[in-house]
Amino acid sequence: MSNHPFALNRRATIHLAGSAGLGVGLAGLSGLDRANAADEDRFEPLNRFPRMVHNHYLDQVIRAERVGLRRKAALKTKQDAETYVRRVQRQIRSCFAPFPSEKTPLNPQITGVLERDGYRVEKLIFESRPRFYVTANVYVPDGEGPRPAVVGTCGHSQNGKAAEAYQSFAQGLARMGYVCLIYDPIGQGERSQYLDEDQALLLRGTTREHNMAGNQQVLIGEFLGSWRAWDGMRAVDYLLTRQEVDGQQIGVTGNSGGGTMTTWLCGVERRWSMAAPACFVTTWRRNMENEIPQDNEQCPPRSLAFALDHDDYLAAMAPKPVIILPKERDYFDVRGSEEVLQRLKPIYALLGAEENIDLSAGPTTHGYSRENRESMYRWFNQVTGISDAKSEPELIIEKDEDLWCTESGQVAELEARTVFSFTRDRAKQLAEKRELRRGDALRDAVNRVLKMPRIEEAPRVRNLRPRQRDRGYPGGSPFMNYAVESEPGIQAIVTMLTDETWYSRPPRATEDSGGRAMLYVAHRSADAELRQEPVVRQLMEAEGAGVRVFACDVRGVGESLPRTTRSDPHDYYGPDYFYAVYANMLDRPYVGGKTHDILRVLEWMKAYGYDDVHLVAKGWGAVPATFAALLASQVRQVTLKNALASFEEVATTELYRWPLSTFPPGILHSFDLTDCYAELAKKKLRQIEPLGADQQPA
Repeated sequence: MSNHPFALNRRATIHLAGSAGLGVGLAGLSGLDRANAADEDRFEPLNRFPRMVHNHYLDQVIRAERVGLRRKAALKTKQDAETYVRRVQRQIRSCFAPFPSEKTPLNPQITGVLERDGYRVEKLIFESRPRFYVTANVYVPDGEGPRPAVVGTCGHSQNGKAAEAYQSFAQGLARMGYVCLIYDPIGQGERSQYLDEDQALLLRGTTREHNMAGNQQVLIGEFLGSWRAWDGMRAVDYLLTRQEVDGQQIGVTGNSGGGTMTTWLCGVERRWSMAAPACFVTTWRRNMENEIPQDNEQCPPRSLAFALDHDDYLAAMAPKPVIILPKERDYFDVRGSEEVLQRLKPIYALLGAEENIDLSAGPTTHGYSRENRESMYRWFNQVTGISDAKSEPELIIEKDEDLWCTESGQVAELEARTVFSFTRDRAKQLAEKRELRRGDALRDAVNRVLKMPRIEEAPRVRNLRPRQRDRGYPGGSPFMNYAVESEPGIQAIVTMLTDETWYSRPPRATEDSGGRAMLYVAHRSADAELRQEPVVRQLMEAEGAGVRVFACDVRGVGESLPRTTRSDPHDYYGPDYFYAVYANMLDRPYVGGKTHDILRVLEWMKAYGYDDVHLVAKGWGAVPATFAALLASQVRQVTLKNALASFEEVATTELYRWPLSTFPPGILHSFDLTDCYAELAKKKLRQIEPLGADQQPA
């Protein structure tokens, strides 16, 4: 291998200090933002596996669905059905854990009242957690109680409870004789979480707020859906304090994101007497097939690992009455809604209540439109007997500000706590009590948190015929591409720089080389970064004679960058997020899968004698590379450029920029990247321009 084009003088020096030579900090942007743009004038971007990640995770979802279907098909008796309901209730609670250990005082305040013909609207603020304020409108009909009540949960309306559709059903229910409490979700209405000093929104769009808060919570092992559900559960607690409310007849309904919360609340709260989720209920398979991303709170962790589907969250209510309210022209697939009904009917039949489960599909597009609201009214009226109305009464839509519970329209004026403030404090608490782990104890913790698969057989490897021989790699080097199978359906794409035009397999390491090799793990594209990343060239020169150079795209990066979900691949709602959140539902963290890809590539390299590896990585690739470097004994040296300084910094920074795909769930309970870096000092770790939570130089 002495004739290798990069077998240069071993004594070559390398200068790694300062951003000028590294492409970092240019024009106010880090190298993470600037150094990856492909030179499309000369080179067609390599993306030969754009469906690989999607097909792999779809297969996992289908497998989970089949497990669930087999369990339901095995139910033959009433006792079987009752046992099944109790089982899914326990599993759902596990997915939503932890809930608060105690119910703290609600401290309810009525800040104003709107007197209307036949009902009044009370402006309510209560604390679901200390200083965590929930703003709600309570629609109370005239006359004597007690009356049936309904908790209303809102979809992704910026104005929350004041949105026309949500005012409409709350007012409609009140005019029929129900007490209806409808509350603002976290990040909507009067509960925006990210505001500047003038109370202007820092993040546009409710889904951005939800994912900013929810993704961050993953690091401390919490789930935004639990926080959202807890608000609804405390709303029930409040209603039970009202003399107007019949505590034996409390229902729940909501649309879209509120349909989500209605569904989750069916799973975690036992006090409902009826439910009507709209424009959400389908199946995980339909959402994955149709490439429909959902917010963090819409994806319960471990749900698919338990083989729970949307129908199971409603089965937790059985045999109580539930009506599913999909739309024919919704992106939440009505075919999945019908499958849910068919799965639930046998369970309800075994429980002697087949008439208590039904579906009514509206003909129009996504939204809680009149036809769906009227189906809900009829269903609830049938359950309670309070009214025989078949259609919606005449409504008067109020102005947003008339429904505000606060003077300014934001609970920030009350010095309210935000979700972030709880996350920050919890991260600091975990850091204070976290056990210091080193050596095998740290490696055991990494394996436990990442939950990587164990595959005994050697990886299968494909040779990929290059489309063009000159890719502009350093020195005009020829190259060979290999697809190294990490697990069934997943290939890590490896580029090996060569001195020949074709290698069916890597040349064996020679005695002269000492088994030395360099493996570069890409931030976004090994192909582009081999051309553009200065540190790659500098390290290759420094390595000198006899060092074989490999570069790797792990799953979802470069060659397998997904082209799904209609969003930019790296958008907050794009495929990188989409598969990361599904991986969490499968209890197989995405970053664990990426780490596993690197380990399989290292295993393949070792088979050819490369057992002294310098592992080099950049940016997002530096996170799985750090874990792989800890776990692989053949890694003897580590260089990380633009690596994240710590996960604690992300958890304690309000507006961070690192993606969910780099976050191992619950990692801060066990260790942090700083522990990994300390251990990797034994492997001559070199850090180049580490980045903070905002992806700027730390």
